[in-house]
Amino acid sequence: MPALEGMIEELADADRQERIELLIDFAKSLPKLPDRLEAHKDASHRVEECQSPVYLFVELNDDSVSLYADAPIEAPTVRGFVSLLVQGLDKARPEEVLAVKSDLVDRAGLTEILGMLRVRGLSGVLARVKAEVTRAMMERAKGAS
Repeated sequence: MPALEGMIEELADADRQERIELLIDFAKSLPKLPDRLEAHKDASHRVEECQSPVYLFVELNDDSVSLYADAPIEAPTVRGFVSLLVQGLDKARPEEVLAVKSDLVDRAGLTEILGMLRVRGLSGVLARVKAEVTRAMMERAKGAS
């Protein structure tokens, strides 16, 4: 996933202030949640580990993943990370999403600029994306048999 890795490298190479600014830029570019999903922002789509209300939707297409999310504009670092995942993983193959290493937050240098609680929440967002991809793959396999 060159897109995701490129964004992670950009963050990792930036100094502390630039990293914050990059996250804010990513936050501004989080695609709006499609209207058809807006009504489904409920507990089943909320990322529990995150203090901010982050809602995540994963759809499995023929050979790729569509990722949609909503995070509050008032939480720019969380929204920025969510946007980074959405932009970096959307249209990736399920295997590619599942192969993303759990140390993504560390590799991006975000542990240096964010508190431990926020870092745990961001790691929870990535874990939830992977869990939802796995669930969708299992449902597809069950339907095919």
